[in-house]
Amino acid sequence: MELLMTEKLNSFQPYTIAALRIMAALLYFAHGSQKLFGFPIAGPESLSTLALISALLEVGGGILLVLGLFTRPVAFLLSGHMAFAYFIAHAPQSFYPVANGGDASILFSFVFLLLVTTGAGKFALDNKR
Repeated sequence: MELLMTEKLNSFQPYTIAALRIMAALLYFAHGSQKLFGFPIAGPESLSTLALISALLEVGGGILLVLGLFTRPVAFLLSGHMAFAYFIAHAPQSFYPVANGGDASILFSFVFLLLVTTGAGKFALDNKR
């Protein structure tokens, strides 16, 4: 019985990975669009070079991940980007992620790391190449 349940649940794995990829990418994209375009809420008046690079990675990487295009290398790059962002911007403020505002960066980093190992799941252009 347990084996049948495990097999049934495993059959949903590619769809669940796709849902995680798409939702994480949309949220990630929103961070970049806020910085670059002031949407959905107003962003900073000006961006430093580091913030501009970050915003471009968030917008470009978010689009590529939503499409499921070059998922593994893009996810690898973005996982490192979020780890870097955490240690540069958040960790110096406090040891505790909930206190330094870096919990989203940590979560994005590990979600993207998961996508490096699992691939895009269903509904990805990677599956057409």
